[in-house]
Order: sequence, then C-alpha cells, then structure tokens
Amino acid sequence: MTLTNESPGAAAPFAPPAAGDVVVYRGLTLFDGTGGDPRPDVSLVVDGPLIRSVADETDTAAALAAGAELVDLTGHFVTPGLIDAHQHLATPPDRPAAEAVLRRLVHSGVTAVRDMADDLRQIGDLARAALVGEIAAPDLHYAALMAGPTFFDDPRTHQVSQGAVPGQVPWMQAVTADTDLPLAVALARGTYASAVKVYADLDAHLVAAITAEAHRQGVPVWAHAAVFPATPGEVVAAGVDTVSHVTLLAHEAALEPLTSYKDKPPVDHASLVTGRDPRLAALFARMRDQGVVLDATASMWESEELTGDTPESAERARRNSELAVALTAQAHRAGVELATGTDYETAPGEPFPALYEELAFLVKRCGIPVRDVLRSATLVGARSAGAGHLTGSVEPGKQADLAVFAQDPLADIGHLRTITLTVKRGRRFPRDAYTATATATRSRETR
Repeated sequence: MTLTNESPGAAAPFAPPAAGDVVVYRGLTLFDGTGGDPRPDVSLVVDGPLIRSVADETDTAAALAAGAELVDLTGHFVTPGLIDAHQHLATPPDRPAAEAVLRRLVHSGVTAVRDMADDLRQIGDLARAALVGEIAAPDLHYAALMAGPTFFDDPRTHQVSQGAVPGQVPWMQAVTADTDLPLAVALARGTYASAVKVYADLDAHLVAAITAEAHRQGVPVWAHAAVFPATPGEVVAAGVDTVSHVTLLAHEAALEPLTSYKDKPPVDHASLVTGRDPRLAALFARMRDQGVVLDATASMWESEELTGDTPESAERARRNSELAVALTAQAHRAGVELATGTDYETAPGEPFPALYEELAFLVKRCGIPVRDVLRSATLVGARSAGAGHLTGSVEPGKQADLAVFAQDPLADIGHLRTITLTVKRGRRFPRDAYTATATATRSRETR
C-alpha cells in the first residue's frame, strides 16, 4: 500500500484554504493580542491557513497585484480569535448537542477551546473533524484526567466511560502510590490529549509525582486549584501549568484540613472577600513567579445551573460569586495571568456563548480593564492550551485566527455582540451564516 498526503474525494466543507490561496483584509483597526495599542487602518495578508504579513504595505500591494482576494474591513475591529479555556463537550456524550455548541462558538469569534476532560472517544473525533473541516467548530485542545480511586463513584465518570470501567481507561485513570506513572502518562498521551488534568482525591506527593512525570514526557498539567487533600499551595508547588476555578483557591485559607473532593471544609469567607487576604497574596505571588495560569471560571456561579431554584442554592451561588469577584481581582492585581474559561454554556436558543458572559463579568464585576480581558481571552488562553506558538495573537507565521466586530470591544465589552466574521485557520465563518442556520433550525422545530 502506498501512502500519500493527498486526501481522496471532495474537500471537507469547512476545510482551511490551501497555501497559495491569498486574501488581503484591509482598512481594519487591529488589537493584536501582544499588549500593544490598537492600530488603525491595518492590512493583513493571509496565505492559506497562516498570516503572512501585518501592515506591510509593500507585501499588501504585491499580493493584490498578484490577484489576491480583497476583503474590505473599513470601520471594523479585529482581535485574535477568542478562546474558551474551560469547556466540557461530552459529559455525557451527545454529538448533535456538542456540534451545536461548537457551531455557535466558531460563529461568535471563538477559534479554540480547551476541553477539560470528557469522553475522549467522542472529543477526539470532534477535534479531528474540526481540524480537517468536516464540521464548523473551533480547534479543540483536550485533557486526559487523573484522580484518586475514591473519586470514581462520581456519576460523571460513568457517563464518560460507558462500556468500560471508570478509572481504568486511558482518558480517565485512577492513580495511587503504586501506579506505574510513566505508563499512565504514556496511556494519556496515546489519546492524543494536549495535557493531563489532575482532578481530585490526590495528596501533594502524588500531584507532584504526576506533574514531574508528565513534564518529563513533554505533557502539560492542568489541575483543579485544590485537589483535596492537596491544597492550592501544594498544587502550585508541584509545578502545574494551569489551575482551574478561582473559588477553589479559597481553600488555601480553609478553616480545617482538606480531606476529599466531596467533603470540602468551610473557608474564611469574611477575610477572603476583602481581596487582601495575606495567605492568598502569598499564593498569587508564587503563581505569578512560576507563570501558572489561572483559569478563573469567575462567572460560573451566576449560571442558571448553579443558582438553582431554591433559596439555599441561590444564596450559595451568591456567596461564591462574591468570592470569585474578590479573588479574581486580587489575582489580577498580583500579576497572575488569567485565562477565560466558562465551565458552562448558555441555553441552546441563546444567540451567543457563555464566554461573552465570562468576559463581561471580568470587566464589570471584577474591574479588570477590557484590554487585559481581551488579552486573557486570546494570547493567555492560547498559552493555557499549550498553543501559544500557533495562535492567540495576530503575527506573521501564526494561524489566521481572527474575530471581526462592527463596533470596538475595547470601548465596551458588550460590543462582542457585534461580531460579523470569524476567521479560523484562514477559513471564513460569517456571523449571518450562523443566524440563518439557527433561524431555519428553530423554524423546523416549531412545525
């Protein structure tokens, strides 16, 4: 059998363009994600899936003279493609629902997603379909999970291990002091996962051992901010690359020792909501110095799923939301890099994804400048996914991942809702194409 690089049959409907297919985007105002000021009247030359040049008028003129396609974006504002750094797209597996979420995301300016452990049999296929353009979707970067054996009576672990034993599959492994960690990490790598996620019911020694072995094999480690009994400080000291859920960091100031994920002790709420607790200040300083990215999921407690329908659940959500505001703002002031994850989605009938709500929460509730939030949603998000060398900023040589808005999101974060176009790996996804599809779907459903 002879193997070639050519794919048989027709091209996938959303495949990236080939090298040599050149497009010039002109007249736009660019926020490139690198930290500089927005630049007006910029030209971008995109060659296939990659950015060839930015604001190089000589190259722009040459490309146009050679017959490149011209897209006039005068009056529009362009950022790097947005990144949702915390999604779960297959718990439980539901392919049509996942594809609907991904379709909405990519038509809302989102070009990459960090999937934080699911049934990787389905996630791997979704990632492949997104990469080659069989479906309209952001790129997917996903994790294989490791936790202590006592975690695996959680019903979610059964949902994502159907047909097998939870804790005994490569994408969801139970780890003890007797586990062959080189083999466990190799099995996780075999799922094509971007990272190992350290979740729950592991002590500090095991968190450190997993992290060391994963790094030895070139695999990043994404961890819950508290792993129980491992504390946030011990998780950070282990050398993990990112931590998730800002409210879990409160357990650095827990009033009792940590024991298990299901038995979380109370925290010193009154001290922590000041945003000045010295125990958290020391933790944030270490995270900053080590370059640990915080996937805050700050707005999560304001989602309908967590506010619930009882006074008790609403009060719990209110207190956690108050805590998220204080700790996220404190982390930002301390210089900790923030990624913008959600860990929930808006209802299927909503026009825009939860990521927009997370960004608005960071600006309006946490008081973080819009410029910093947009950088978190682009370059920092890419770094959190291990893809900062590929995407997250608008620079020559990087993927042509762009979000185009009719109004300036730096002036008002609500202007995210003026999205007109997403470019992912050079492939264009007009917003009005999604609106038309969504309208047609609703029409069919109401017949």
